Formats: sequence, structure tokens, C-alpha cells
Amino acid sequence: MKKLVAPILAGLMIFSAACAKEKPATPSTDAPSTQTETETPESEESKTDKSEEKTSAADTSEAKESETDKSEAKDSEKSEEKESKTEKPEESSKSEEKSEEKSEEKAEAKSEEVEAAEITLWTHPIGAWKDAETVDGFIAKFNEKYPDIKVKVEYLDYQSGDDQVTAAIEAGTTPDLIMEGPERLVSNWGAKGKMVDLKDLWTEEATKDIEATSSAVVNACRWTDGAFYEYPLCMTTHTMAINKELFEKADALKYIDEKTRTWTSEDFEKALKALKEAKVDQSLIVYCGGQGGDQGTRALASNLYGAKFSNAEHSAWTMNSPEGVKAIKKLVEWDKAGLISHDAGIQAADELQLFANGTVAMTLCWNASNEANYASQVEFTPYPVAFPTDQAQPELCGGIWGFGIFDSKDEAKIAAAKKFIQFVSDDEKQGPESIKATGFFPVRKSFGNVYAGTEDEARMATFATFMPFIGDYYNVTPGWAEQRTAWWNMLQQVFGGEDVQKALDKYVEDASAK
Repeated sequence: MKKLVAPILAGLMIFSAACAKEKPATPSTDAPSTQTETETPESEESKTDKSEEKTSAADTSEAKESETDKSEAKDSEKSEEKESKTEKPEESSKSEEKSEEKSEEKAEAKSEEVEAAEITLWTHPIGAWKDAETVDGFIAKFNEKYPDIKVKVEYLDYQSGDDQVTAAIEAGTTPDLIMEGPERLVSNWGAKGKMVDLKDLWTEEATKDIEATSSAVVNACRWTDGAFYEYPLCMTTHTMAINKELFEKADALKYIDEKTRTWTSEDFEKALKALKEAKVDQSLIVYCGGQGGDQGTRALASNLYGAKFSNAEHSAWTMNSPEGVKAIKKLVEWDKAGLISHDAGIQAADELQLFANGTVAMTLCWNASNEANYASQVEFTPYPVAFPTDQAQPELCGGIWGFGIFDSKDEAKIAAAKKFIQFVSDDEKQGPESIKATGFFPVRKSFGNVYAGTEDEARMATFATFMPFIGDYYNVTPGWAEQRTAWWNMLQQVFGGEDVQKALDKYVEDASAK
């Protein structure tokens, strides 16, 4: 029996050594092995220990155990080979995925590469965008992402800004970027072929996002040839505002629907009479000393009886309609009756100051930005209201502000300018900050309430209630600049005694002059 056990033990030791040498293939470095330590074959030491424990067993039992061990070892080898084969396709797939990810990362990095350039931005006084410290802060953020694009800024005002741009166009020294509205960027400079078509910025996603807020914004930024000469940042509606305490004292507040902040043309006239009876010196001034803030006088005239300043196609001026004539005649009638007054020597800025001083009971040129600007001066409650109308609801003039690029023919500068527009307008973090600086509302629906959680939240919520009243953006009708001058000239004429129909016909003729 001992003679039989010795050869068997020797055989088992030789077999264990052979098994120990047969280890699974090393997995690819591109993907981790799925095999765990518990799946590896038993070690030589463990098998030797088991063999020694069975030295007293019967010969047949020992032989059977040896055969069983061999069978299990072979099964283990087959299982390992199978796992190794099945791992290869997975490892290859993971390797391909990593390769694709690296390619995508390289492509994305390449898409952000912009040639070094120095560009100039001209901006009109739109909220805090007139403040160098604010704008410099935005540029610093932009340079964190695009350090090779340098941005210089020049600040314009509305008294001489248009003349500066006109002079620059004639001299060939226009800025690369300019911030303003469609009436300048689209229907003026764009229509004259001075601007770059920004249609590549108007992606499907951006267009849908902006349309969700207002299709009028999209239409306003696109010229009749289909080119987009403006990429919008923000928008608002312009309203009136009243001295609430003065109206309460005159018992005139009852003529305003305080829930919707609207009133009818008839109730507006009643309020004017109540103010006069209360000995209020000046209730409202129709300023006509220039074009500054003329959206206020236009909104008053068009809303009274539903007149339209242009046709739906924005191809013709139409304020000489029966509705328009009726409205201007009513203003002249109120002026003669002492219910309102006119002043050919002032513009909106002057009228706003008179309102802030408490000298006049109403202003025709109010919005969220003006409320913030005059907050430190007023000693009463400025109460924003819509313009009076005899229609189902008022149609308020809207303001749209954004960016355009003058066509310098310098591709590097144009590309750099587009990157700046995208950063300040579309970036998830910077976009809302850029909008808050204007004091207006986002054109992108996805930005939501950018004032949530700020000290301006409640105040801006009030102005947000007027947004559904935004009317047609007729500012893009050809002859916009000519129309503005013709408008205040017409007002001076009718208050001076000129026939209203004749004066409005002349206004339309001058506005339509090519």
C-alpha cells in the first residue's frame, strides 16, 4: 500500500506544479479585467496540503480524487480561456470609446480656438452697460475663456451717438461691435449693407428659445432679405407712470384697474378732469422738442383709438389713418381744454426730471431702468401703468437691445466679435448677468427669471406683468430715422394750429422719403 501511495503523491505534485504555471492571459491595458481573485485556480500549496491529508485513503478513492482534480483543472482552464475570449471584444469596444472621447475632446478644443484679435465695442447707455466698471468686469470674464481677444470699449449717448456712427461709417472707422436695437442695426445700418449677417449665431436652439418669448424679437432682428443683422440680449416694454399719492388725493386712482394696471381712453379722460378739479398744475406733458423718448408720445397716440404706425409688412407708415387722426385731434382738444399741455422745448429726459421732482403728475417714458435711475430722487410712489386704449388690451412699444457687427472684411476680428456676442448673450452664467446689467428682461425663455433671489425681484415682477402687452415692433419699417424727426415736427405743427389730417399726411410723406 505504501508503495502505491508514493507514486500517486509524486504524480499529484507534478500535476499541481503544471497547473500553477498555467495562469490566465494578462488583460489589455485599455480596459480592466473582469476576472476576480476568487476566480483564479487553486495555488500549488493548497493542493499539496490536500494531497497530504489523503495519504490514508483507499487506492481507488485516491485515484478517483486524482481524476476529479484533473477534470476540474481542465474545466477551469476552459472557463478561463472562454472568459479571456469574451473579454477581448469588450476591451476593444472600451478602447474605441476612449478613442472617440479623445477625438471629441480634441474637436471641441479645436472649435474654441480663436485667432488672436483686438476688437472695439461701442455701446449706447443701456442700463449699467454705460458703466465702465461693469463692462470691464464682463470683459475680464470673457478673457478668462478667450485670453487672446482684446476688447476696447467706447461709450455713446443718445444725443450724439448716431452722428458718431454716421461719421465713422463715412470715414471707414466703424467699431467691430455695437450694442443697440434693430431700428439702427437692422433697418438702418444693416439695410445699407454695413453689417455682417449673423445667421450662424441664430441656431435652431437659439431661435426656438427666443421665439418662445416673442416672435416679434426674431422678426425685428431679421431684415427683408432674410439676413440677421442683430443678435438680441434683452427686451422690455415701455409704460407710463403716475404719481400715486397725487392720484389718490384727486380721487383719480379709481379710473385705473389696479389688478392689470390698465385703463380705458374714456377713464383716462375722466382722470385728467379729476386732476384738474383737484388743482393739479400739470397732469401730463406731450413733449415734442426732439426725438428723445418719442416712444412715449407715439404709444399714447396709437393706443387711444387703435391706430397703427405701420402696416403688418413693415413696408409703409400708416398713422394718417382715421384712427390716427382721431387720436391726434383728441390730444389737441385736451391741450386746449387745459387737461394736458405740450412743450416744444423739452424731450423725454426733461419730462422725466419734472416727474421725479413731482412737478408733473404723469410721465410717458417709464420702464424698469428709468425707475431705478430716478429712485433716489422721487419722494412719492411712481406707479407704472399701461397706456390708455379703447381696444381689448393696450399695445405697448417694446425695446430690444443686442449686438451687431460692422463688416470690416477682417475675418479674424469678425470671428472674435462673434465669440464675444455668444459669451455675453448665451453663456449660462454670464448671460443672466449681462441682462441684469441692462435692467430689462431676457429674450431667451430658458433664462427664466434672472432677478429671482435679488433685491430687484419684486420690482421687476411688476414690470414683467406688462410683457404680454408688447405690440408690433414697427421700428424696422424703412425710413425709421426720418419718421422720428417727422413725428416731433408734426406734433409741434398740430399744437400750433395746423390741420391734423394735413399734418399727418405730411408726416407719412416725410417718413417714407427715400
